[in-house]
Amino acid sequence: MRGPVRLFLLALVAWFAGGQHVLAQPVPVGVSVSGNTATASIGAPGSTLAELILSFDDASGLSASSLGISAELVSPTSAALLARLPDASLTSLPAALPLLITVEPPSLAGLSFRRTVSAEIHTHLLAYTAGSAYRVFKAPLGGAFRDITREIAAGSVRARSSTGAFSQFLILADLRPSSSVIAQKFAWLRSEVAALAAQQRTPLEAHLDAAEAAVASSNWAAAIGELDAFGAYVSAQAGHTIPQQWRAQRDQHNSAGELLSGAATLKFSIGYLRDYGL
Repeated sequence: MRGPVRLFLLALVAWFAGGQHVLAQPVPVGVSVSGNTATASIGAPGSTLAELILSFDDASGLSASSLGISAELVSPTSAALLARLPDASLTSLPAALPLLITVEPPSLAGLSFRRTVSAEIHTHLLAYTAGSAYRVFKAPLGGAFRDITREIAAGSVRARSSTGAFSQFLILADLRPSSSVIAQKFAWLRSEVAALAAQQRTPLEAHLDAAEAAVASSNWAAAIGELDAFGAYVSAQAGHTIPQQWRAQRDQHNSAGELLSGAATLKFSIGYLRDYGL
C-alpha cells in the first residue's frame, strides 16, 4: 500500500474510532471525459483510493459536470447502511475500502445514454485472489443494494459491472451462497420482464425458464446459452419494442439496459457457481 494512502486510511480508522457522530467523510473526486468514457479519480492528489471508469454504449451530453459524481468513506457499522444490504451478516464493506460512490446526474445537465454503461471500480487497496468474494453492488439513493457484478479481475482489484441506470455503488465482500444470489437475480430479471408488453414477455420468459431449469440440473453451458439468447433478443428489440434510453430527467425507464445488465450479472454468478461450487 502506498504511503500517502496508508496514512489517509489510518486517519480514517482513527476518525471512526473516535466516536464521531458523522458517519461519512467526503472524498475529493476529479473527473475527465474522452468520447464515451469518463474516468473519476477518487481521493486527494497523490492519495488515490480508486478509479471509477464509466464506458457508455452511446452517450449524449456527457461531461464531468453532467455526471454528478461524488464519493465518501462510510462507517462499516453504520446502521443506516447495513439496513440497505441484502444480508448484513453475509455482506460487508471491506475495511481497506469503505467507499460509497454516488453517480447522480443533475436533471438539467442534459446527460442521456442508450442501452448500457459499463462501470469499473479499480483500486490498489484490495488484493485480488481467484474466486474472490468481492462484488459490485448498486442502489438507488437511499435504497436497497443489489449485486450487479460482471467480472472481478486482477489489477489489484478491477470490479466490473454494467447498468442501465445510476446511482450509488459499493464494493462489498459477499459470502452469500451463489445459489441464493442466482435465485435473486432470476427474480429481479423476471420483475423487469413483467413490465414489458405481452408480446415481448413471452420469448424472454421462455429463455429465463430454460436457463433456470438448466441451472437446477447443473447444465452451466445451457444456462449461459439461454441467457446469451435472452440478451440477443433484447438487443434486437432495443429501441423498437423495448425502451433503451436513460435520461437525466428520469422520465424514461431504460428497460433494454437493465435487462442486458441483469443477464450479464446473472451469467457471472452462474459461472462462479460452476467454477467454485459456492
